[in-house]
Amino acid sequence: RVVKRNNPLIFIGPRWEVIRDLGHKLMAKKVAHELGIPVIPGTINPIYNEIEAEAKAEELFLWQEEQGFEPRILIKAAAGGGGMGIEEVDNLDMVRPVFRRIRAYAKRLFGDDGVLIEVFIRDFHHIELQLLGNQFGELVHFGTRNCTIQVHRQKRIEVAPGFDPAYTDYPFDAEKVLESIVNHSLKLAAHVGYDSVGTWEWLVTRDGKHYFMEVNTRIQVENEISARISRIKGKEPNLLVEQIRAAFGDKLGYKQKDISFEGTSIEFRLIAEDVKRGFKPLSGTITRFEYPERDWLRVRTHVPQDEPYRIPTEFDPNLALGIIWGKNTPQAMERGFEFLNSLVIEGETAQGEPLATNIPYLKEKLPEILKFL
Repeated sequence: RVVKRNNPLIFIGPRWEVIRDLGHKLMAKKVAHELGIPVIPGTINPIYNEIEAEAKAEELFLWQEEQGFEPRILIKAAAGGGGMGIEEVDNLDMVRPVFRRIRAYAKRLFGDDGVLIEVFIRDFHHIELQLLGNQFGELVHFGTRNCTIQVHRQKRIEVAPGFDPAYTDYPFDAEKVLESIVNHSLKLAAHVGYDSVGTWEWLVTRDGKHYFMEVNTRIQVENEISARISRIKGKEPNLLVEQIRAAFGDKLGYKQKDISFEGTSIEFRLIAEDVKRGFKPLSGTITRFEYPERDWLRVRTHVPQDEPYRIPTEFDPNLALGIIWGKNTPQAMERGFEFLNSLVIEGETAQGEPLATNIPYLKEKLPEILKFL
């Protein structure tokens, strides 16, 4: 509607055709499969019939048993995102009721009741690649991110780069795996003529196998940690600015060889949630919000520091992003702990109880970043 108006507007983001082809999980998976890019075993086309769903699930269960894996699959809303519309199934009897539930959910939330079924992969790291393209066919990347630390498939800690062999040992050649992810992602992006900022998402297993999962055809909140470790001719980029430049038809003015990488960056998602009660989202009022000022720290937040703030119930209770940079991973971790230990978020819930946040959980999980445990 934006681009086909009598007086068209400029849409800041990929062309609608690109969003159509890559913003839908199954469509992206199908295109990737046709290009020879490794994808998670499962459906290539959307399923709308529960009999077909049960037959596909049975096929995947048998394949897992033959491979020596414990049978388990994921039933997903094909048009979903952000971890929504996904359920695990480990029993054939559960397939039909879960399929019906996911299909109804997908129709209600996304207006598309197509469903996909995939093998559930255990013991993996969630790796992302930050890409930028434009209408002239120029295409570059700003490195990888590791988004493995999640709660109910919602990210809590993100790290750039995606793996760090200088910090920890891996049971595979981490640099070679990341190189393969970059090459496959660029291949898919070039094939569709990707013309904006976007994120290519991958799963990497303990033995180094890597599977393309989906494309986020938009800027993501963790874009800044990719920018923090990137240098264009020695200067840190702003990926929001780059996205807008691409939309307005600017050429990049640089090539991949002009982009270098420096250090490690960590992003913490600060959330009002009760960690002890299943990460239950909390509403209420924040009466005190304080954090230190450091040259290596950026805090992105809508929470004021000079007046009370009511946490809305209409959205995820994501209060702030704490973005850390260090010259290497140990320094970034040390600074991360310094930030979390000096951070103060106080208030009360709607029931008058002290407001809980996920700061203790972030401290607990920070030592696990980038590692296969």
